[in-house]
Amino acid sequence: MQYLEIRGGKKLSGSVTISGAKNAALPVIAATILSDKPVTLTNLPDVVDIRTLLTLLTMLGGTVEHKGSVAHIDNSSINSHKAVYEIVSQMRASILVLGPLLTRFGECEVSLPGGCAIGQRPIDLHLKALEAMGAEIAIESGYVHAKAPNGLHGAKIIFDKITVGGTENIVMAAAMAKGTTTIINAAKEPEIVQLCEMIADAGVSIKGIGTNELVIEGTDGIPLQFKNVDIIPDRIEAGTYLCAGAITQSEIRLEKVKAEHIRASIDKLESMGFSFDISGDTITIHPAEHIKPVSLITIEYPGFPTDMQAQFMAVAALAEGESLIEERLFENRFMHVSELNRLGADIWLKGSTAAVKGVGTLHGADVMATDLRASSALVLAGLVAEGTTKVRRIYHLDRGYDNLEGKLTALGADIIRKKDTK
Repeated sequence: MQYLEIRGGKKLSGSVTISGAKNAALPVIAATILSDKPVTLTNLPDVVDIRTLLTLLTMLGGTVEHKGSVAHIDNSSINSHKAVYEIVSQMRASILVLGPLLTRFGECEVSLPGGCAIGQRPIDLHLKALEAMGAEIAIESGYVHAKAPNGLHGAKIIFDKITVGGTENIVMAAAMAKGTTTIINAAKEPEIVQLCEMIADAGVSIKGIGTNELVIEGTDGIPLQFKNVDIIPDRIEAGTYLCAGAITQSEIRLEKVKAEHIRASIDKLESMGFSFDISGDTITIHPAEHIKPVSLITIEYPGFPTDMQAQFMAVAALAEGESLIEERLFENRFMHVSELNRLGADIWLKGSTAAVKGVGTLHGADVMATDLRASSALVLAGLVAEGTTKVRRIYHLDRGYDNLEGKLTALGADIIRKKDTK
């Protein structure tokens, strides 16, 4: 098993280039199923989740040539409509093939994602919306069996709660449906904007891109022909490196980043005493005189992202005062708290709120990552902890961060990937 060994206390400096957004690339890859013509994707991040979804396309019968940040995809030869458990269990985003497979081929079988029950990070909103569009859905032996014998038709979809994956699945399903689909209470993250723009550039009429109401005119079964797609920068990776500069009180520069996509993170860091220079696609963070405590609540975009909560908690652990962090989107998003406390943080939980009392110093220890963003929070804490920190279970990190240790090393961190010899 691999782990990261970090010797803390190093100042960072220099610049880091932000990779393409994993959460934008995944729905874009799934959307290529809507086409029977080749399409090229560029600026793909080199992360496990991307390779997993591309593997799924090949298992469905598509052809993929993937090298570095570029993938050439041809789904004209898809001959299977079953997304098997072995792949879907590795990554929840595999559920995104449900909408495009069903609308293009009229049937599909997709394993329930991640081996989890529908009640947890549910897909029931996806299924209810597809049924409103004419799908016949049954769940048997851990698989969603979906059929649309007469094709999907447009419908008015009102999501009871904002769902990113649900919005993406229904946008893709509606693209080849018959008639008009209206999505009310749609998610409006930048990743959804890119998906909608990709589909609109293929000739599909989509009104309301970037708002919570989307109106989509389907092609009535005619496959789309996509232009090449360049994946947008990863706003969560960008926010993570800003937190790396903040926690180490270092001046670093981010390149190839969209400041408007990370405005919530920038605003919170400014409230903690940090300052920024923003010019075009570059952002420079400057150290604070002292780190002020912060109060934040995770909420859907453009609010503060749940995917940055853990990283900010690591920074808040060194603030002068008590920070309050409320998690409103996921019930199990505080699993990193006990591991941060192992490093000397002083964090208390009450329900969905964490009280973070700033401490003067963190101390190196062995810690275990529990999920993707928790992993990065532990790495951030390790950058400033006295002594050596070993972060284990870093396969979580590899799912979503492109060469994290390499980029941090280039900034001056003392971090190396090692392998247990046991």
